[in-house]
Amino acid sequence: MSIYTLKKLVLSDLHDLQEISRTTFKETFEEHNSAEDLNKYLHEQLSIDKLSKEIQNPESAFYFGERNNEAAGYLKLNWGAAQTELTDPTAFEIERIYVLKPYIGKGMGAFLMDAALEIAYKMKPSYIWLGVWEKNERAIRFYENYGFKVFSSHLFTLGNDIQTDLLMKLENNR
Repeated sequence: MSIYTLKKLVLSDLHDLQEISRTTFKETFEEHNSAEDLNKYLHEQLSIDKLSKEIQNPESAFYFGERNNEAAGYLKLNWGAAQTELTDPTAFEIERIYVLKPYIGKGMGAFLMDAALEIAYKMKPSYIWLGVWEKNERAIRFYENYGFKVFSSHLFTLGNDIQTDLLMKLENNR
């Protein structure tokens, strides 16, 4: 039995979502990016207004991974027209999977990925895909362990810095 639980988010969770979104993004990327670029991204992409629109999109879903009713990580999943890069109606996107620093290496990432895949497989996609920064080697290895393979790349703007994300996919062989 897992020590973690999954909670689907609703609009009333918006401020908690913004807090964990900003915290985990900063923890993950502050070492490799300027404070100016990071703050611009946090302000523009993780604003209450933007997150509110995303959480209300019927083709997206947010989830907290919790321990003792406290958020330790979160997921953002997209399908249909909500997908960020591909518009393949047969595909399913894991847009965000982030874990708070104290829970890294303690099974929260695997818990969230397992939950994302379970949700995805119920929708019967032809494949599941995600984007990951090309310099985030730990995350790339994590995704490869689940069978994801690089199939393309795209540019990702963090503040004023243009970076490359690898696009990885997992074929649905179920």
